[in-house]
Amino acid sequence: MTDTVLEEGLALLNFTDRGRDNVLPLLRKYIEEIELFNPAYGLVKVRDREELIVKHILDSLAALGIIGSILGETGAAGESAGTGRAAGEQPAIADAGSGAGFPGIPLAIAMPGARFTLIERMRRRAGFLRECSAVLGLANVAVEETEMEKIACDPAAGRFQAVVFRAFRPLEPGILRGLFRLLAPGGVLAAYKGRREAVEQEMAAAEKAMPELGGRWEALPLEVPFLDEERRLVLIRGGKDGNPAG
Repeated sequence: MTDTVLEEGLALLNFTDRGRDNVLPLLRKYIEEIELFNPAYGLVKVRDREELIVKHILDSLAALGIIGSILGETGAAGESAGTGRAAGEQPAIADAGSGAGFPGIPLAIAMPGARFTLIERMRRRAGFLRECSAVLGLANVAVEETEMEKIACDPAAGRFQAVVFRAFRPLEPGILRGLFRLLAPGGVLAAYKGRREAVEQEMAAAEKAMPELGGRWEALPLEVPFLDEERRLVLIRGGKDGNPAG
């Protein structure tokens, strides 16, 4: 039954037959790795494999079309369009507070032409991410065991066309400033969120930092297969430089 949920979920997310064939083995292996390490590491709270697939795997992939379109990346589902980097350059995406690898690892599996950096401060979880990336053979994934703020303040660190995050800290002005420092010019923050009312309440506080950042935001509805919950992707774009002043 759980394999059916995964396959049908990918079909509902508009993966082609070839796309499903490409990602299914890696997603199944990823699920196995989570189930192997979850009892010791406390990676996710789920009742069973089906809940893991729906609430975490499919939820992570529900934004694939939007993110792929923004970055001009054609992934396993067949999406493409464009923005923000030199011709031929691989898009660089950071997953802030990656935890068990959501949404970064499912997106990396589906977007092999993009480079992903999973930022995770907890040692055991960062170790899991490294082990998992190696087992899955994800050459497009790197793991940074550190705080998001430390990378943001490091002038030698690379910058990203997109920073994605899920179950991360609330988007308060101080958090937004740090996240914007991770962005390359023209980059975008993509935050997985829930109900419209909660999003609007959170963004009302975040908007205090928008004039300084030159930012603007929008909340797009996400359809997560088999999930009877409201989901949205909040996109926050900076000004022409993509970073806060100073």
